[in-house]
Amino acid sequence: MRDTFPLLVKTDFPALHRGRLDAVQVNLGYRCNQSCTHCHVAAGPQRTEEMTWETMELVLRYLSLRKIGTLDLTGGAPELNPHFRALVASARARGVRVIDRCNLTILNEPGQEDLASFLAQHAVEITASLPCYLEENVDQQRGKGVFESSLAGLRQLNALGYGRAASGLTLNLVYNPLGPVLPPEQSGLEAGYKRELAERYGIVFDRLLALANMPIQRFGSQLISKGQFQPYMDLLKSAHRDENLAAVMCRNLISVDWQGYVYDCDFNQMLKLSLGAGGAKPTHLADLLERELAGARIRVADHCYGCTAGQGSSCGGALDGGSAAGMAA
Repeated sequence: MRDTFPLLVKTDFPALHRGRLDAVQVNLGYRCNQSCTHCHVAAGPQRTEEMTWETMELVLRYLSLRKIGTLDLTGGAPELNPHFRALVASARARGVRVIDRCNLTILNEPGQEDLASFLAQHAVEITASLPCYLEENVDQQRGKGVFESSLAGLRQLNALGYGRAASGLTLNLVYNPLGPVLPPEQSGLEAGYKRELAERYGIVFDRLLALANMPIQRFGSQLISKGQFQPYMDLLKSAHRDENLAAVMCRNLISVDWQGYVYDCDFNQMLKLSLGAGGAKPTHLADLLERELAGARIRVADHCYGCTAGQGSSCGGALDGGSAAGMAA
């Protein structure tokens, strides 16, 4: 895999500083039942890295000490970590909002037959990947049969009340473009998704989050191989909007890797850009238990333009019109 780090680290991206910390995003490991072409983690079935329960206990302690309201779980497929359910139950017992970044197909894997019911029982908010409402496009990006398996997962969730306003069970979907282009305007795309999924398959959901593909890991390597890396970076930079800087996710979130080391965001984690502007020495979550992060400098590189281009892009979707507020509420 071709490394994009040397092409990104020298940057003219504007300086950023942290606000109040609202959320901790935790990568529970890189093992996944899929190998998607756009994956910035390069996750897959052969990856073995996974967070231990000892590190998860540290995460829970940090949430309590710093009074953090949101725990955002990602991977890989976070549900494949053997301690996933214990972590979810412990966080919910503390009154912490839990987001599960689910690929939907995991709900149909052997041994996960009761996963959807578990998530509903604990009122876990689900943010699920579905890059299109057309089978051909989804299978092209994520593998043959993924679309049908994703629909099966969505039907399970809808049957439990997810995506239905009266249930209180939130189901958000995530859109990624197929190639080196910016995502369409989020609200219009959401309306199209809701109409097509309802009419074609009888599926409902709450919100659509439109995310730009980051020029790192598997997607970045493909850009280099196809001679598209620099044109894509030129697109991101030309579409940069200063007004998006106030809402980027790194201002109110930290990213914790499977070993407990901390980064300003999930993308910096994949590039091994340690927390803070200097970033010379890796920072472990254990070092932050009594440390205040508000006002600290955020480490930036050229990939950050992926978050500020056009309507903006973050783990909470587009930044325009306060869309990212759902991430840190």
